[in-house]
Amino acid sequence: MVAQAQKQSIYTRQFMMLCLSTMLFFTSFNLIIPELPDFLTKMGGADYKGYIISLFTLTAGLSRPFSGKLADTIGRLPVMIFGALVCFVSSLLYPFATTIFAFFLLRFFHGMSTGFKPTATTAYIADIVPAQRRGEAMGLIGLFNSMGMAIGPFLGSKIAASLGLDILFYISSAMGLLSVLVLAGMKETLPKKQSFSPKLLAIKPNEIIDPKVLPAAVVMLFTTFSFGAILTLIPDFSIHIGLAPADKGIFFSVYTLSSFGIRFLAGKISDKIKRTHLLKVSTTLIALAMIYLSTVTSYSELLIAGALFGISVGINSPTAFAWTIDLSNEKHRGRGMATLYIALETGIGIGAYSSGSIFDNNAANFKYAFWVGAFLSFIAFLFLIVHDFIANRKEKNVHVH
Repeated sequence: MVAQAQKQSIYTRQFMMLCLSTMLFFTSFNLIIPELPDFLTKMGGADYKGYIISLFTLTAGLSRPFSGKLADTIGRLPVMIFGALVCFVSSLLYPFATTIFAFFLLRFFHGMSTGFKPTATTAYIADIVPAQRRGEAMGLIGLFNSMGMAIGPFLGSKIAASLGLDILFYISSAMGLLSVLVLAGMKETLPKKQSFSPKLLAIKPNEIIDPKVLPAAVVMLFTTFSFGAILTLIPDFSIHIGLAPADKGIFFSVYTLSSFGIRFLAGKISDKIKRTHLLKVSTTLIALAMIYLSTVTSYSELLIAGALFGISVGINSPTAFAWTIDLSNEKHRGRGMATLYIALETGIGIGAYSSGSIFDNNAANFKYAFWVGAFLSFIAFLFLIVHDFIANRKEKNVHVH
């Protein structure tokens, strides 16, 4: 049975359509990320740059319990479609956000997009791929995720420089709409789905977090701090070391491009060895990448730092997601994935806000924010060592008895 599952193809029409929708979705909101700090600065909000990402991730985190419950009740597809529609509407409204308050209100709303679509996407993947190929599937969906994250920032800065911010926002909106259209041609995978009722929005305490997946969530929490710091600081850091404004997105492009192949390879490896062993490698690499980033003073060094960070995250992400699916209850996969995403958004949000506060528009403080990210990734590494030690002790006790 195991051999048959391993031979079963994951490259189905449904899976590839999901990959395409994912790429369009991530392209949509990543197009505008490098330009948002300047957009906010022109409104007089230079001191609030840390909120650009943190407010977005706050909403995403708050909406996870709802998206997880709805994905397990009304179906995966409605939740994915809602998330992509939020992306479409939000980007369409940015040109009309002419005050700091309106801008952050829109960022708060926009965060629901990533609160809903990725949660249901990963639950959908768990439904359609064999258990023995979860890591490979998460690695592959991660490639398309990365494509959107690479295409977005790279083209976003170019479009803004040549066509202006309004056109950039409208193109971002169009990408969100295309993501919805792709989803419209897919089939639901939840066996017994319910009709939507407002009562489903009443979340009980035991419906927020899935305790079974907490080990994976802890690792995700400590490692995504670095990503939040990078999203917030790299545009300013790039200018600080001498890059042209149109090249502010180059780090993100190198980071995502370098994670392409490694995501797929790491996913396949995690299907063959213990997932925590691979996560020990990734958490160590994230810490080293952040330490190196703190020493960067030139364009070429920035590219190396982007590549190192991309490789480390490319190993970390699909492995953590596959581990979460392994740990979660089959009937509550939406809740399990929502728990992981809550940790992810919390880590990014804290990283974005804290790094913005540490930076405080003083270039001398960049390195301190990067060091904090390195330290927290090392804490994740230590957690994995302790987790495996306890798990091995329990396993030996079971064998003894």
